[in-house]
Amino acid sequence: MMKKRSILVWLIFVVYVSSAAGQQRGLPEMLRPLNGGLQVSIQQYEGSALRNTRLFHNNELTDGENTWQLAWKTAKAADGRSCDVTLTCKLVKGRAAATALSVAFAFGQWDVRNYVMVPGIVYNGNRYRAIGNGYNPDYPKDMYFNPAVPLTISNNPRLSLSANDSSFLELSTTNTAAPAMSFYSPAAGKSWMVLTEQGTRWGNSGLFIQENNRRDSCIFRISAPAMRNRAAGFGDFHRSGDKAPDWNEGDEMVLRFRVYVSDADGIPGHLQQFMHARKSVTGPNQPRNLVPMSKLVQLGTDICRDNFAETTAGKYYLPENSRHFQLGWVSGMINTFPMLALNDATERRRVAEELDFITSRMQGKSGYFYGFISAEGKLGTEKAHPDFPALQAMVRKNGDVLFWLMKHLLLLKAQGHGHIIKPEWETAARKLAGAFTTTWKKYGEFGQYILPETGEIAVFNSTAGAIAPAGLALAADYFRQPEWMTIAEAAAAHYYQRDVEQQGFTSGACGDISQDADSETAFGFLESLMALYNYTGKPVWLARAKVQAALCSSWALAYDPVFPPGSTIAKLGGRMTGAIWASSQNKHAAPGVCTSSADHLFKLYRATGDEQYAELIRDMQHAHTEAVNMPGHITTNYLIGSSMERIQPSDAEGKGAIGNFIHTRNSWTETNGILMAMELPGIYVRPGEGKMYVFDHIGVARVAEDRVSVTLRLTNRTPYAAAVSVFAENARKASQPLGYTAFLRWPKVNVPAGGELTVRITADGKVTLQPAADNHR
Repeated sequence: MMKKRSILVWLIFVVYVSSAAGQQRGLPEMLRPLNGGLQVSIQQYEGSALRNTRLFHNNELTDGENTWQLAWKTAKAADGRSCDVTLTCKLVKGRAAATALSVAFAFGQWDVRNYVMVPGIVYNGNRYRAIGNGYNPDYPKDMYFNPAVPLTISNNPRLSLSANDSSFLELSTTNTAAPAMSFYSPAAGKSWMVLTEQGTRWGNSGLFIQENNRRDSCIFRISAPAMRNRAAGFGDFHRSGDKAPDWNEGDEMVLRFRVYVSDADGIPGHLQQFMHARKSVTGPNQPRNLVPMSKLVQLGTDICRDNFAETTAGKYYLPENSRHFQLGWVSGMINTFPMLALNDATERRRVAEELDFITSRMQGKSGYFYGFISAEGKLGTEKAHPDFPALQAMVRKNGDVLFWLMKHLLLLKAQGHGHIIKPEWETAARKLAGAFTTTWKKYGEFGQYILPETGEIAVFNSTAGAIAPAGLALAADYFRQPEWMTIAEAAAAHYYQRDVEQQGFTSGACGDISQDADSETAFGFLESLMALYNYTGKPVWLARAKVQAALCSSWALAYDPVFPPGSTIAKLGGRMTGAIWASSQNKHAAPGVCTSSADHLFKLYRATGDEQYAELIRDMQHAHTEAVNMPGHITTNYLIGSSMERIQPSDAEGKGAIGNFIHTRNSWTETNGILMAMELPGIYVRPGEGKMYVFDHIGVARVAEDRVSVTLRLTNRTPYAAAVSVFAENARKASQPLGYTAFLRWPKVNVPAGGELTVRITADGKVTLQPAADNHR
C-alpha cells in the first residue's frame, strides 16, 4: 500500500484546471516560484483503503457512467500573497460509491530541510527519532547521561528520517489547532501555507503530506472528507474507521481554502505569517460571556482553600486528586501564588507552611529540587531507568520552582509582608539559581532530567528549561547577582537560536511525554523572553518574544470546532477558540496554559500595541471558562468552579471521546483559571488615546472620551456579580515594564448580575462611578 501511494501519478507540475472563465487566475503564478502545481481528483475507497484515483481535466471528469464537474471561484489578494478559493464539485450524472474529493498541491525540487508545520501536531515534519508505541514511553538506555542524544519523540505522525522508509503523514483537520498545512523553503526564501475549514457536508476534512521515495518532491493534500488509514493516538495509532460518502446524481460539495505564498525571513518569519493568517478562513470567533473573572477567583480559591492538608510528609495544598505532592508543572509552588495574593492571614500562614515543607524536604544537595514526594514522605524519581537507580527530577519543574518562588517573595514584599520572608526560603532560591548557573557553565544547556543530589544531567536535549531564564532573571534582580542575568541571557539565546530559529518548535517540558514539541515550553519560553526584556530593556528580547508568541499561537485553537451533536460540548454550545493543544503526543486541547496565566502575552500586547496578542489571551481566558463546572453548565463530577484538562476535538482517544469532557478535575486548570482572572485586567484602557481591550465577561461601550479620560458603560449579562479590574495608563507609562505584582494596584468596579453602570476612567488609573441617573438595572 505504501509503495502504491509513492508512485501515484500526481507529480506532474501542471495545474489541471481550466482558466476559461478566469476562475483560477493567479493561483498557478503563486505556486510557480516553489515549483508547485495544483491537481484535483476523485478518489474511490474500499473501507479506508484507496483503490482508484481519477484526475480532473478542464474541470470535467468522466468515470464510466459518471460525469463530474468542478466550478471555481477565486479571489487573489491585491498584494499577491494569498488567494481565496471556493471549489464546488458536482456529480452531474450517475452514482458514485465511497468517493472523496482530493485537492493536491505538488511541489518539485523539494528539500528535506524544508520546515514543515501543521499547527498543534507537526513541527519540522516531526522528522526525529521516535520511540515506543503508546503514551509516555520509557526512554531507552542510550538516552541517559549522553550529551549527544538526538532529540527523541513519541510515536507520532511524522515524515521519515530514513531514505529507505515511506514518508507520509495523514491527519484530520480536527487533529490541528487550525486546519492548515505549511512549509518554509530556505532555498527559495519563501513561506507557503494552505488553510481550510474544518469540513464540508461530508464531515471533517483530511490533511495529508507525502514525500516521494527520492525526497525531491512532496504533496500537500486536502481530502473531503478525511480518509486516513490510521488515526493518531497518544503516541500510537489505531484504525481510523473513516468512510468515504456515496454520491447520488446531483450531489455537490463545496470546499473552501486559502493559499499563501510569500517571502519569509527564516522560520521565525514563517511563524509570524502563520499567526497573522490563522483565522483567515475560519473567520473571527465570537466568545461568550459566561462567568466574570472575579467569580472564577472566588470559586477557585475556595476549592484550593478546602484542599489544604497535613500529611506525614508535610503541610500543603493537595494537587490533582491525590494526597501525594508534586512540585511545579501542575501543582506545588504555583497554586500557592493565588492563595497568597488573596492577602488573607489564614492562607498566608498556609502558604508559608508549604514553603517551609518544600524548602526543607525537597531540595537536593546540588540545589535542585526533587519533583515528587509521597504523602508518607518518600521522595520519588521521574523518567526512571532500571540501570540508573539515582533519583531524577524534571528540569522544567525546577525552572518553575525558581520562577514562582521568586514571584512569591516579590508578592510578599508588595503586600507589605516582607518581614515574614524566612532566610531559608531565600537561601533555597539562591541555591537553585546557583545550581542552574553551575549546570550551564559545565554543560552549556540545562537538559531535560537532572539528579538533584549531584546536579548531573541525566537526560540531555529538549527545551525543558524554557522558563529557567525567567527565574534566573528574577533572582538576579532580587539578589543583585548580575552573573545570573548573564547566564539567563545566554541560555535564552541558545534556546532561541537552536530550537526556535533552526527547528521551529520548543519541546520536552511535560512529565508524560518524550522530547515532543509541546505548548508548555512555548509559553514558558515566552515568559523568559519577556522577563529578559523587562529587566534588560534590550529590543532583541522583545523582537524574539514576537516570534515566540507566534509559535505559541500555533498551539491555540483558532476557531470554534463543530463537535458531534450529542457530545457534551455541543449540547452546552461550547465555543473553544483559544483552548491550548498540549503536545504532539497528547493530542487534546486544554483550558489554558499549563500552568500559567500567560500574562506575558498581555505584557507583549502592552509593549507593542499589537491586538493579536490581546485577542489570543482573551480567547484563552474564555475557552477556559467554557470548561468550568457551573450550575446548568456541568463539565466535571466535582465542585462548582472546578474544571478538567480535556477539550477533545479529535478522535485520538476514539470517536466516542470527541466533544466529551472526562468527568474528573485537574487542579492545574483551576489554578491557571484563577491566575488569568487575577493577573489579567478585566479592562485595559488608554484614556484619551482611543485604545481599549476587554478581557472580562462583560460588555463595554465607550460613552465619551476626551484628552485625559474616557467614560464607559459596563454591562454584566451573566447571572453573577462582577468585580471588574481596570488597568488604565497612558502611552508613556505603557512604554515601561510591567512588574509581576502590578495586578495588586488595579481598582475594581462592582457590576451587579444583570446590571449596568457608567464609570469615568482617567489616564492616571483612577475610576469614578458616574451619577446614579446614568446607572440602571
